[in-house]
Amino acid sequence: MTSPATPAAMPPARSTPRHSVARRSIAAIASAGAVAAVGFGAAVLAAFVANSQNPAVLGQVIPLFGLGALLAWGLLAIANAVGATRVWFLALITGLASAVLAALIATSATFYRAGASYSGDVGAFILGSLVSLNLVFIVAVVLAEVLLAPRVLRGVLGYAPKRAPRRVALVRIPASNLDEGLLTHLERRPVDHARADEQWDNYCAALVAEGWETVEVDAAPELADSVFVEDTVVFFGDLAVLAHPGAEARRPEVEAVERAVRAIPGVEVARILAPGTLDGGDVLKVGSTVYVGASSRTNGEGIRQLRAIVGPRGYRVVAVPVEKVLHLKSSVTALPDGTVIGHPDLLDASSLFPSFLPVPEPEGVAVVELSDETLLMSAAAPRTAEMLSGLGYRVVTVDISEFEKLEGCVTCLSVRVR
Repeated sequence: MTSPATPAAMPPARSTPRHSVARRSIAAIASAGAVAAVGFGAAVLAAFVANSQNPAVLGQVIPLFGLGALLAWGLLAIANAVGATRVWFLALITGLASAVLAALIATSATFYRAGASYSGDVGAFILGSLVSLNLVFIVAVVLAEVLLAPRVLRGVLGYAPKRAPRRVALVRIPASNLDEGLLTHLERRPVDHARADEQWDNYCAALVAEGWETVEVDAAPELADSVFVEDTVVFFGDLAVLAHPGAEARRPEVEAVERAVRAIPGVEVARILAPGTLDGGDVLKVGSTVYVGASSRTNGEGIRQLRAIVGPRGYRVVAVPVEKVLHLKSSVTALPDGTVIGHPDLLDASSLFPSFLPVPEPEGVAVVELSDETLLMSAAAPRTAEMLSGLGYRVVTVDISEFEKLEGCVTCLSVRVR
């Protein structure tokens, strides 16, 4: 029976973004400035149209509307900073009050600067200007505060400079007891430790040569399978889902991986909890579809928890039966264009993949997408490499024979973060 969902297995709640005082101030000033500019432009344009036969009038009204716009900018910047744009009616009231006050002050200052003294007639004219000379300015400011200011404010608060794609690969040095790694479908063969270390170094060097930064998870000399770091965490954009390995002996591997993951800026963390089990090697992402192997290492509860975590983020989880190999990605992986590749002899249900391409060698089923044009794969599959090259991909091959003796492949030896 499936156990009830545990709260910790659900996706972490998203909190409202917190912005610095400086960012909020800039947003308020920018939104108010945009409104003031609209008010000034609309008022000057209206004056120009109304007095097209007397251009000299513009020389008189431009300073007036310029001062009004400046005053409105200051008043609205304060109001927007304290939340005037949160709802439309507050923005409407704020825009109207700021525009009227700015127009009155600007018109009064213009009169007195011209040498006029206060009188009832002057006061009446200044008040009357609100529905004549300053009417277009006031209406434009009000509309811009309601319609434009919230968009400018959100745009500034949400702005983030476009960053280069994150190309980080988590790796973990082979354990001193690598040859004791677990086996399920292969007979045990001697592992050459020195050669394995050399192959791991070459694997990491290949990643670096293709522009990836390798980050080493803390070594675990006593955990034989720890070099297969992919099984401990799966990334979905900025979400890292910590696995709960199906083999109990591998569960201690997750602790150090979690530390490494949490050190990556901007990453959220979720986890699979017992009784659910999930190995990262059973998770194949193809666009927004996530194929998950129901294998000896990943159970139904683990799949259910993963579906609950990533479903709200727009991913569709499809379970795939796996019986002939250790993990799903021991039998299939995907090309950058979404085509799933695999070897027919290793598959239980190739019909689940809408676009499937068989490869000629079992060792050729695993590819690592280094870019949209570049693939990393095992040197043990030259015919597959040639086939993929013929499809327009640049193929980088590495010798990982010592890890293949332990049911490992090129995907197992790193976790790519982008």
